[in-house]
Amino acid sequence: MSSFRVRPRFSQHLPFPPAEVEQRIASKLGERCHGCVLLRFPGYLTLRIPEDRQHFWSPQLTLSLDPDESEGTCISGIYGPRTNVWSMFLYGYLIVGVLGSFTGIFGIAQWVVGAKPWGLIPFGVFLILAVALYLLAQLGQKFGAQQTYTLHLAYEAAVGESAEIR
Repeated sequence: MSSFRVRPRFSQHLPFPPAEVEQRIASKLGERCHGCVLLRFPGYLTLRIPEDRQHFWSPQLTLSLDPDESEGTCISGIYGPRTNVWSMFLYGYLIVGVLGSFTGIFGIAQWVVGAKPWGLIPFGVFLILAVALYLLAQLGQKFGAQQTYTLHLAYEAAVGESAEIR
């Protein structure tokens, strides 16, 4: 389950309508404990690790159930951290990206007009911060790898087919 993606994902087609797929997954996960908790929402499901086994980097699997043209279901699964952790990284990337872009443009403008390009110094700092955020996300993904594998096995057991993670 090693991946350099921030949020590994998969997609799968099943020959049943979305409501039936949702019911099948819910009943299969309810029959035997697969080490995960199922949350149901209209059009999608979320598989999580039970709260007593969660840590900061614990993943969740969000399944989007969309009808396809052959009256089946296209399931899109995305592995990622819990919403609060994902939001922290999203805003971190946003802040670092906006400030890094601004300081980079400012530094290049200084350089073009012949002034001392001191704006490139904070640009370098923001570039390092962006790389650090990415590496921290990869580290967190490795800390949650075993639980990601548990969620994936629970999903595959529920649908009765294997799914390749991209």
